[in-house]
Amino acid sequence: MKILHTSDWHIGKQLHKIDLSDDLELFFKWLLNTIEKEQIDLLLVSGDVFDQANPSQTAFKQYYDFLKRMLKTDCKIILTGGNHDAASVINAPKQLLEALDIKVVGGATENLKDLFIEFHKNGVNLVVAAVPFLKDKDIRKSVEGESYSDKIEQIKEGIKVYFSNVNEHYKKNFDGHKYIVMGHLYVQGSFISESMRDIQIGNQAGVEGGVFGDAPHYVALGHIHKPYAVSNSKNIHYSGSPVSLSFSEKSDIKQVNIIHISNDSTKVEIVEVPKFRNLISFSGTLNEVAIMVNEYDQVSDLMALGEIVVNEENESISIRQEFEDLRLENSNNNLLIVKSRLNFTNKVRGASEAFKTGTDVSEVSPMQMFEKKLELMSDLENVEDLKNAFLEILEELNL
Repeated sequence: MKILHTSDWHIGKQLHKIDLSDDLELFFKWLLNTIEKEQIDLLLVSGDVFDQANPSQTAFKQYYDFLKRMLKTDCKIILTGGNHDAASVINAPKQLLEALDIKVVGGATENLKDLFIEFHKNGVNLVVAAVPFLKDKDIRKSVEGESYSDKIEQIKEGIKVYFSNVNEHYKKNFDGHKYIVMGHLYVQGSFISESMRDIQIGNQAGVEGGVFGDAPHYVALGHIHKPYAVSNSKNIHYSGSPVSLSFSEKSDIKQVNIIHISNDSTKVEIVEVPKFRNLISFSGTLNEVAIMVNEYDQVSDLMALGEIVVNEENESISIRQEFEDLRLENSNNNLLIVKSRLNFTNKVRGASEAFKTGTDVSEVSPMQMFEKKLELMSDLENVEDLKNAFLEILEELNL
């Protein structure tokens, strides 16, 4: 029996206003080909199917288009909700999808037995515990007056107890079956990406890999975007996101995991996902970055997205203007700059240059106006961080 584990599709995701639906569409095409080529029997999707709790109609269309194409294969599907997903959204078409052999578990169920899905093929009896993202209310009872640290410890203990109960249900009802546990949570030691929202409370509720016990033959995890083996010996794996969702993931090699299960063994095969789009970071002085941007010539299926970080010694209005020109008027057809940051070692009163007597306010840029305001508030700390944050706001507003 062959099972393919993937997660964190984040359908509907935008990276600095760039729609990543094309990236996912190329991945889905590759995934369908891989499922047919490898004769995969079961597809596991461990949470964060969508990027938003209320997906757009475009995101829904891409989701259902993929499921429709999957019907032409002999592969079954089990799909769980993640912390980005609304359980009600995932569960809404549950009965219809079940008629098509597509199982969905959007949120924790009232009865543990409803998480367990049996699958039989080629003489192998398999049961999957499709555990979705566990919300606070699913794993503990809040107490008035409890401290922050108490909440963290209770969440950790609640997760531990929950998976212990899942394993007990398996042992009582499916002993002798091959056993896979799905989960969407943060396991300590994993790698955190910029694009990830904190799980539970500030990621401090991460649990140890031992929380899954010794019963599962494979643990299919989601939430961490970087592929990661929590334990090779116990087959506890994050498959990671299939496409890069932030610049912190630009160097990651994306993958899916194929689990080969027989009555005698469980083996994990790592299959690399092709890179459909390059995310590139350029850093240096303004002149150095401009040269690197102009000379970039790598070609991929989709246009590369760029991040520029310019570091200059002395602050000046002219450098800021040249920086803006580079950011907004890049002429390289292979690259689109979507993220930028300008840092100065020495702060000068450059903003005042824009406010000489007789200056027309229409000639002053929003950035210059903001700089002048910061100069008047001399007791501020982290001025450079404020300028960069304001610049990001201007980018978002296209100003």
